[in-house]
Amino acid sequence: MTETQPGTTPKKRRFGGTHSQIRSALTFYKVLAYATGVMLLLVVVEMIAAYGFGSDIIAGGVNEAGETVPLGMFTKGADTGGINLSTMVLIVHGWMYVVYLFADFRLWQMMRWPFSKFIILALGGVVPLMSFIVETRTHRQVERELAEHPEAAKRY
Repeated sequence: MTETQPGTTPKKRRFGGTHSQIRSALTFYKVLAYATGVMLLLVVVEMIAAYGFGSDIIAGGVNEAGETVPLGMFTKGADTGGINLSTMVLIVHGWMYVVYLFADFRLWQMMRWPFSKFIILALGGVVPLMSFIVETRTHRQVERELAEHPEAAKRY
């Protein structure tokens, strides 16, 4: 609970939704945080292949011997056929990050946190492994705030 000076009234905590809506937003955020984190790790693998080895990761490409390779690294720009997983990972992560930002915004708005908290949530999808750490801390904070302020939910 919030501590106040003697003779003053405690400041009431208000949320931007009911506890059920906030828990729903928290679940949506959690799913997107983990999915974005996994995709970001795949982006790191793709970057290592691209910049470290000058290669793309291709599924179903044909090598120099004419054999189809189920999954392999091929020289960047080589016409090998197959599906370029490197490009797919980059595109999927980019769009997933957009949805992740929406999930961040939704949770941030319902919790009525300061803007700096939104920036921290958004950075979770940019720095490898950070989404997992930020999600864990955010989940604990939301649960703690909901437990401390059962009266604070917006009523309709």
